[in-house]
Amino acid sequence: MKVNSYEVLEELYYTERHSWVKIEGEKCRVGVTDYFQKMVRGWAFRKPTDIVYVGLPQTGLTVKRGEPIASIESAKAVSDMYTPVSGEIVEVNSELLDNPGVIGESPYKEGWIAIIKPSNLNSEAETLMTAEDYKKHLESLIDIRNREYMEMLKEVGLQE
Repeated sequence: MKVNSYEVLEELYYTERHSWVKIEGEKCRVGVTDYFQKMVRGWAFRKPTDIVYVGLPQTGLTVKRGEPIASIESAKAVSDMYTPVSGEIVEVNSELLDNPGVIGESPYKEGWIAIIKPSNLNSEAETLMTAEDYKKHLESLIDIRNREYMEMLKEVGLQE
């Protein structure tokens, strides 16, 4: 589904900090949303390949939900990715080291960050958003951004 120009996949779960999780049996694949990667790279002015660096977590690392596990850098900004679930990092997407732009090209497929063996998925799953919930969250953020933009235009005399 689309929310403005942002893609949201219905089979994933999401967090307010724009991470996604795909439950794959006993493991969870995690990454950043389309919204996240577009905001980091300044999507209106840059290409998906303008993501220039990804700092990946180490395999074997134990993480807690809400902790930063990766750093994503574009020509415009650097932002942390926060893990949507607690557990052990069992695999990382090492392709991102040589080709970080794949996050901008395919944030939900080839641009995944890590695979986590969750330690508390049953209770943490309740804190995750469905695609519909995340869609509403994005719509709210877009509405706030649009109002702030219109207020700024008024302040500088470009809008009545």
